[in-house]
Amino acid sequence: MRILYDGTIFNSQPYGGINRYFCNVIGALPKDWTPLLTTCESYKDNQPEHPNLEVHPCRWQFRPRRISNWLRYNYFKSIYNAKKFDLVHPTYYSLLSAEDLSHCPSPMVLTVWDMIHEHFPEQLDITGQQAALKEKAIHAAQAIICISQNTKKDLLERFTIAEEKVSVVYLASELDIKSSYGLETLPHQPYFLYVGTRYGYKNFEILLQAMAKLNKRHPEVQLCLVGSPLTGDEQALSKALNIEAQVVSLGYANDSFLAKLYRCSVAFIYPSLYEGFGIPPLEAMKCGTVVIASNASSIPEVVGHAGLMFAPHSSDDLLEKMFYVLENPGEREALIQKGFCQADKFSWQKAAQETMAVYQKVA
Repeated sequence: MRILYDGTIFNSQPYGGINRYFCNVIGALPKDWTPLLTTCESYKDNQPEHPNLEVHPCRWQFRPRRISNWLRYNYFKSIYNAKKFDLVHPTYYSLLSAEDLSHCPSPMVLTVWDMIHEHFPEQLDITGQQAALKEKAIHAAQAIICISQNTKKDLLERFTIAEEKVSVVYLASELDIKSSYGLETLPHQPYFLYVGTRYGYKNFEILLQAMAKLNKRHPEVQLCLVGSPLTGDEQALSKALNIEAQVVSLGYANDSFLAKLYRCSVAFIYPSLYEGFGIPPLEAMKCGTVVIASNASSIPEVVGHAGLMFAPHSSDDLLEKMFYVLENPGEREALIQKGFCQADKFSWQKAAQETMAVYQKVA
């Protein structure tokens, strides 16, 4: 079987969860299958490995970006229309026009990652362009993969499509406790950990509010952030809440340092209002810390009964969970052990096998 993939996600998200999903799926394909990977900017070390992998890199890095995107789209379209493949699985929606989708030359499998653009258009999709591209692809696909039951529910509520077309394939994580024993220097005080972006629907402000209340009883505890530096607004809010000294930005961390930060934290906190899946809580469980997460969207599917869930709009509920973990070391250890068991339910091998089952059903 010959399967066509575009390189969109390899270019835009070199090391994210979607990238890892496709790397693992392509790497697990039977040895007599041929994956075709097109429109990659160059053959980087983050791309998949397969003995029959055919890579068609995009060599046109013009500026302005509009010209580069136009060339990339037309290059993909020429391969797409050549019909020399049995199945197409786009990594994202941006290289498929309405015209292309109306006469798809081979069956298409589409992965729907989330409905974030539809839930929060004012934050991520003011023009509606991303949602429109996604909708056209959804209706053109012969099979759809969702990365959580919640994403599937959102999809079926929003679009008129047959439920039998939709499968759920959970993501996974390669990060684990075995990689968490490097020489990196850790914070000197006990800390809660936050990882990732912090804008809008990530609901970061509720965490700062809870930290301000926690600080009155536990002024020694810090909130350590992995990711981009604090914005001006975040700095101003931290100062207004009198926790400027407790909020520490660590910048970006490589995998071994991140695993160590997870393992040595009091707990990992995930206050997001919406996720298609939510890899950071899974990483935290695999690395041996407690997860405190919002009881929202797909997050309970990932955490199961192995973490502490809080009402996403209640800083008091979050604060209660933070106190519980800090002040009950025995219960904290029990939750860590539950987290290891919960994390074992997710693997890239399982994700790859379930994706291949969808391929075989429609090809």
